[in-house]
Amino acid sequence: MKKYQRNLLEFLLIIFLAEAVLLIQHHNLLETNGLYSSIIGLCWLKTAWFVYETSLDLREVTRKNMSYHLFLMVIGVNMIQIVLSFALDFYLLLKVNPTCFNGIEPNFSEPELLFECFYLSALNFSYFGYGDVTPANIPAKLVTLTGILLGFMTVIFLLSDFITLKESIEKKNK
Repeated sequence: MKKYQRNLLEFLLIIFLAEAVLLIQHHNLLETNGLYSSIIGLCWLKTAWFVYETSLDLREVTRKNMSYHLFLMVIGVNMIQIVLSFALDFYLLLKVNPTCFNGIEPNFSEPELLFECFYLSALNFSYFGYGDVTPANIPAKLVTLTGILLGFMTVIFLLSDFITLKESIEKKNK
């Protein structure tokens, strides 16, 4: 399967998982704590996948000796997936409990709420978090912290030190 096909399937899977949680909530199949546990569990599972996939991408880029700008394109798609994934996690938390985050108006329409979640996710991932939206309970703090740590690992360790990582993988593969 080609990389772009796999990425498309991953985007669809991220959306499908969020829809599944919404259906579970809509049909009252889990209590609040069960929904929180499911959201956090899926968040951590997706995070493990993103770390694994990024390491695979780094190995592939090294093996094919891709240029840095092509590497940035590959990692850029992964970053968009990560931001979307956490935005949907935040959205799910708000659907379970509208007071999970301070700074999000309770009377927002669905598109506004989705935008706010995407905004929060992008700011957390890029370290520009302004503090206008903050987590207000433990599940929201866990998901937010996971997103920040994944963003840190992706941006600081991977992008800022690409050449060193590439050289170390090349040496290991020899």
